[in-house]
Amino acid sequence: MTTYPPSTPVPHIEFDGRPATEEDLRIPALYGFGHFTALQVRDGRVRGLGPHLARLDAANRELFALPVDGDRVRELVRHALDGAGRRDASVRVNGYLPPGATRTTLMVTVREPAAMPSWARSLMSVPYARTAPHIKRPGEFGQTYYGMLAVRAGFDEALLTAPGAVVTEGATTNIGFWDGASVVWPGAPALAGITMALLEQGLARAGRPSVRRPVTLEGPDGVGRYRSAFVCNSQGIAPVRRIDGIEFAVDEELMRDLGAAYDSAPEDAV
Repeated sequence: MTTYPPSTPVPHIEFDGRPATEEDLRIPALYGFGHFTALQVRDGRVRGLGPHLARLDAANRELFALPVDGDRVRELVRHALDGAGRRDASVRVNGYLPPGATRTTLMVTVREPAAMPSWARSLMSVPYARTAPHIKRPGEFGQTYYGMLAVRAGFDEALLTAPGAVVTEGATTNIGFWDGASVVWPGAPALAGITMALLEQGLARAGRPSVRRPVTLEGPDGVGRYRSAFVCNSQGIAPVRRIDGIEFAVDEELMRDLGAAYDSAPEDAV
């Protein structure tokens, strides 16, 4: 049985709208093939709720040839939030199709709200590219393994690279770079994170261009050509101070602009 330290509240887990049973929990334990989305809920509202629902539906159609109804997801998330007694929370919605099932099982996990630490992050590059990176899925061994090695080496996170030292994404984040004129996202296969998409849209509304182009560790497209960098995921945005041995300045104006771009995204009630 999993135990949690006293400072870590036990998560509230529901399967298809009912409290998780031992039988339910065998699904992710024994049939872990699936997908998920992670979102932060504040006062019952979510930025980018539509893209989260679209992500679940697209992944479910690709993996299981079945749709996931957005209204059903919203109902299940509301029910789980009520069951946990929370209006502010970290929420994950996982989709599984156990053997013999004809409808996707949706697991909703509710934990305490979370925010990315504000300090500048250090990243250790690693030679790992995810299979089907456009699908967000649980239990990714390579991400966890290299993330663990990065922390042991004194870094905050791993930076995943494809053959040719092509930068793709962080182990749990998207990464962006600033060249003094544009925000540059690596033009390589990676998960299109919801926060990344909201930043692109917000920057466009503010007249700040956002582009995709190849980024490598070294050479003419190397990370060293950029003035600064940042990472983002559902928990927020943080500057990058170092990739391997390459140092970056923290651009406070850029970080304020990124924060404003994210905050300009509308919030939708679950």
